[in-house]
Amino acid sequence: MDKIQEIRKSALKDFEAAKNLSDLENVRIKYLGRKAGELTKLLRNLKNLPLEERRGIGPLAQKFREDLENLIAQKDKQLTADYRSPVAGRFDVTKPGKKIKLGHLHPLTLLEEEIKEIFSSMNFSIVEGPEIENERYNFDALNIPADHPARDMWDTFWLRQNQAKTKNLKPKTQGKLLLRTHTSPMQIRYMEAHNPPFQIVVPGVVYRYEATDATHDFQFRQLEGLMIGKDISLANFKYVIESFLKKLFGKDVEFELRPSYYPFVEPGVDVYMKWRGKWLEVAGAGMVHRKVFEAVRYNPDEWQGFAFGFGITRLAMIKYKIPDVRLFYSGDLRFINQF
Repeated sequence: MDKIQEIRKSALKDFEAAKNLSDLENVRIKYLGRKAGELTKLLRNLKNLPLEERRGIGPLAQKFREDLENLIAQKDKQLTADYRSPVAGRFDVTKPGKKIKLGHLHPLTLLEEEIKEIFSSMNFSIVEGPEIENERYNFDALNIPADHPARDMWDTFWLRQNQAKTKNLKPKTQGKLLLRTHTSPMQIRYMEAHNPPFQIVVPGVVYRYEATDATHDFQFRQLEGLMIGKDISLANFKYVIESFLKKLFGKDVEFELRPSYYPFVEPGVDVYMKWRGKWLEVAGAGMVHRKVFEAVRYNPDEWQGFAFGFGITRLAMIKYKIPDVRLFYSGDLRFINQF
């Protein structure tokens, strides 16, 4: 009898001292555990006691076992409810909430949006085109003949015809499919569907089969521009490009046009900008070639205009002082979070 009273007293004391689920589990194991529980061992050893002692201790021990199991179960339920409740004192409701980290636009996207806003303010329409193109739009209609170096496998990603599933492209009648090497194909697509006068810019991703290094990548962002009208000249282009560069880089920026060659313009020019003491080529441009007009059935004696192309990725490297183009696609948040 003394042994059962001793276990009862000790168990109730430990039970009252249990303040959490871990403490309560320790009490259960100490007294009711299958292998080493004190009450369990007492019940297991009853067979070794005389009959009269078994009759006296057995019912008391069994009754206390049931009572202790009920007490533990009730307290377990209470502690579990308290743990899950936000008003149980575990939280300080007066403390400010944790600020949720939100994502933001990529620096190339931020610059592209800024560029589109600038051209929109000059009444240019923003249009987009497919990244999977065919030979006619990417080369033929832009006066780029079949023997042009850009058609070589080292510059162009050609696609297997039986794997390309793109609507509104007709490879059998318009040539092989490819990943566009510039945004200029949208010139042809837009002129086929619209009558002049108009002025548009075409932002988008283009692809070149090039080795990746600090200043080159196999994909980059480009912005195409096209203005067609009755009396459009390079003087109009000079005004547009000057307005754009000064809004993007500041009023003190210097630029100049230098003669150059592109198959789809005549004459052709390169746009150079003086930035931090150095002259940098930032765009190619020129008056739209007669053969390009003929490809879309515009009368080249009635209409004229200019086209230009900027590398948005290059402009971002200049504007944000980025030394390596690969940083844009590294996924390194230390770089991205600066913008």
